[in-house]
Amino acid sequence: MNIQLLRHATMRIEWNGKHYLLDPMLSPAGTFDATFNTTPVLRNPLVELPVPQEQAAWADAVLVTHRHPDHWDEAASALLSRKLPVLCQSEDADAFVQEGFELVQGLAAGESGQLHDLRVSRTGGRHGYGAIGQMMGTVSGFVLDDGKLKLYIAGDTVWCDEVSDALDRYEPDVTVLFAGEARFIGSGAITMGLGDIIQVLHRAPQTKVVIAHMEAWNHCGLTRESLQRDLALEGFSGRVFIPTDGELVVL
Repeated sequence: MNIQLLRHATMRIEWNGKHYLLDPMLSPAGTFDATFNTTPVLRNPLVELPVPQEQAAWADAVLVTHRHPDHWDEAASALLSRKLPVLCQSEDADAFVQEGFELVQGLAAGESGQLHDLRVSRTGGRHGYGAIGQMMGTVSGFVLDDGKLKLYIAGDTVWCDEVSDALDRYEPDVTVLFAGEARFIGSGAITMGLGDIIQVLHRAPQTKVVIAHMEAWNHCGLTRESLQRDLALEGFSGRVFIPTDGELVVL
């Protein structure tokens, strides 16, 4: 299994000869306004893709954890073939069908499906705490399993019972976490920070962790450098990969 970080949450997973595109956000830098009620007030995404758009959009199937614009955008919709399989949470399936995608598989909470030779199970999460988490809407993760390896994509979530339960139930070999510690002005974090990641590492000592969702959207304040340093101080650097945009992680 190889995982290439393209930018933010957009990743290409190479597994058993197939390429799975995760959460494609393919717009040029500066396309979107800063997220409402956040700082610093900078246009998004903050950086360009490390490869041309057409190359970034190449895949055998697409996985979308949720349709917030930093995980699915108009550029992705325009570039991706309508013949590609799209796997998403059931709440988003109709929107993909309305965009013309012909092979949409929407998984309900706790449901599993099949994507090529992978069994895919939907997991839960919380995109923040309290009222902010409710306002952010339903988000999901996925566990991909080929019978030999299990990959857990937690999605946009903080540490919560749903993440703990997924780690206990599936015992993943590899876990992808969306970090950045994104937040609104005056709110708690809505994606993972150092403390959340340490909870994952303690809960699942067998899993290798790939961390993304940093340095590409205006309200994601946690940097790769600070996270790498703090995880090393905690003794976890050997199990954790924090790729730069375009970097390939070989697992």
